[in-house]
Amino acid sequence: MLGGACADDPRSLRAQTPAAGSGASRPGGHRVDEATVPASDSARQISEYIVEMYQDRAGNLWFGTISDGVCRHDGDSFVCFTEREGFSGGSVRGIVEDDAGSIWFATDGGVYRHDGTSFTTYTVADGLSDNKVLSAAKDRHGTLWFGTDGGVCRHDGTTFSSFALPLATSVTDFPTGNRSPWLVWSIREDRSGNLWFGTNGSGVIRHDGEVFTRFTTREGLANDFVFSILEDRRGNLWFGTNGGLSRHDGAAFTTYTTSDGLGSHDVWAMIEDRSGNLWLGTGGGGATRFDGTSFMTVSEKDGLGNGHVQSLLEDRSGRLWIGTSGGAYQFDGQRAVHITRGWRGDRSELRVQSPAGGTAP
Repeated sequence: MLGGACADDPRSLRAQTPAAGSGASRPGGHRVDEATVPASDSARQISEYIVEMYQDRAGNLWFGTISDGVCRHDGDSFVCFTEREGFSGGSVRGIVEDDAGSIWFATDGGVYRHDGTSFTTYTVADGLSDNKVLSAAKDRHGTLWFGTDGGVCRHDGTTFSSFALPLATSVTDFPTGNRSPWLVWSIREDRSGNLWFGTNGSGVIRHDGEVFTRFTTREGLANDFVFSILEDRRGNLWFGTNGGLSRHDGAAFTTYTTSDGLGSHDVWAMIEDRSGNLWLGTGGGGATRFDGTSFMTVSEKDGLGNGHVQSLLEDRSGRLWIGTSGGAYQFDGQRAVHITRGWRGDRSELRVQSPAGGTAP
């Protein structure tokens, strides 16, 4: 059965019900600056749950949270956008920049777009098939893709439309409280232009522009609940699942589990660093690095405040960011350092490019 028009995230350990309104715009942002706030606020963590991190083309760092809206660091200080500034979407699980330089946020209250001045909200009233949005991506044509609790939607620059997937809607054995068979956790375009969709019980689905191909445990995938997708520099596809990590080399799957050194069988986030190492955000097992041969894990004993790693980012300066259920951290190769709202950064690291300069790293 095809998924219909476009539940709770296992990474989300606290629920929030946001307000949503179609077409709402409001300028501004509450700036958090070490020079003007009490020392106690400068020492405050960015947020308890850092479920997404993103660096835009201008070099700004964005932090998606569950309870504190979305926060931006411009190289000097933080600006946090919440309901007061027109951002009431709740949990921010996906962030993507469009070709015009606007930033889009996948939230529990629809999709929000920030044009640098104000927010615009898109909900089911504007063509979204569900207001619970869990993933976001941009393809080579500039089309934006959103994975929702009710399937996949795409935005062509003007309107939203649903994109039906061949899903196994008979799934009943859900490992988390997210019980929608249409839910799409992750979306990725590979170097050949194929789109990959990580689903909630239907494995991973590839669309080559014409034909859908579904890969499940029958084909060797570790688990049919696929939270994260990555293509490495060699062209291998990696899938973070509820049952371990799988690599697809174009012909077959190879799976890695805790018995191979993986920190946890839940792999929620993945990045490849500039050295070619894979970093894996796991559920309860910290951040695991895989160098192609062996695994190494950064955990509480290395300075992390929490072993539930919800997001990962390597910024342009080569700093590794680890977003956890206990705040944001930077890993310096030896220790994980907790980053608070008083962190100043280095303005010289921001290299402003034109909106047409390419996608964010």
